Amino acid sequence: MGIQGDITIGRPVDVVFDYVADQTNEPRYNPQMIRARKLGAAPIGVGTTFRSAVRSGARVADLLIEITDYERPRLLASVTTMAQADIDYVLRFEPVAAGTRMSWSGQVHPKGALRLLGPVIVWLGRRQEQHIWQSLKEHLEHEPASRSETPR
Repeated sequence: MGIQGDITIGRPVDVVFDYVADQTNEPRYNPQMIRARKLGAAPIGVGTTFRSAVRSGARVADLLIEITDYERPRLLASVTTMAQADIDYVLRFEPVAAGTRMSWSGQVHPKGALRLLGPVIVWLGRRQEQHIWQSLKEHLEHEPASRSETPR
């Protein structure tokens, strides 16, 4: 069951990639993400894991996110494991005249009784992902440019 979409963010591709790759940034733009912590001290790359939690109504779901592919600044893939479902996720980043075109593609694998609600879960996931990435766009486009982004 797939979730996909894309968005253009008015920031350079390396800035968008690095910000998204560091899962600890997500609580800044995703109000459902209540915490995110990187496990281990190694730089972010293949094998990096994050322990996160998201609020869904009155419930909190714990997530384990592992980066499975990392090709800076073009491709970021991960597997998210939680009690309710597993999600295989791929983000692609490409420079465009307006900044960065970021596209996403996710496969949701509901567990247990939730498998019966697969189509509803995918529909909700599509709406949620669009909202999250729109929030990221607004967040990044309203942050001041770093020195490395400022033309000299």
